[in-house]
Amino acid sequence: METTNHIDGYARALLDVVGAEGDADRLSDELFRVAQAFGESEELKGALGDPLIPFERKQSIIGDLIGERASSVTVALVNMLIGVNRVKDFEAITRRMMGLAAEAEGHVVAEVRSAIELDDATRDRLAAKLAQVTGKAVTLNVVIDPSVVGGLVAQVEDTLFDGSVRSRLLELREAWA
Repeated sequence: METTNHIDGYARALLDVVGAEGDADRLSDELFRVAQAFGESEELKGALGDPLIPFERKQSIIGDLIGERASSVTVALVNMLIGVNRVKDFEAITRRMMGLAAEAEGHVVAEVRSAIELDDATRDRLAAKLAQVTGKAVTLNVVIDPSVVGGLVAQVEDTLFDGSVRSRLLELREAWA
């Protein structure tokens, strides 16, 4: 329960900063991408969460990784969470922040996994289709995931929509077994 409260508190604090900066979509997207990077690299999370590595070195690592690709606000927020030793919770905090932002706008967040980057037209069609199915406006977060092979996997709240080639191949395998 305590961890959930911390995650919620940090998510609300991030949301306040992101909202105050006036570029919430961009900052949210940048934080989501950093959260993805943390999720994909245990080595990175370990280094940034290691109490024996000085904070200045951790700041340098973040600067090298995202300094040129992200806004100074995003870099500062990432450094703040690292400074308060929340690296292990970074993904959960970011997801909660995005959920709170979507909720405030009457949306839901759909995490979409695809083997390839989706163009704007595809994103728009997908968001419209998910909105039709869920009855709610949808904000997409697209994760490039080669294990999907082809097609898409979308998670909206507690509902999973699996249209991936991988799942279809597994279904065929089971049907032939």
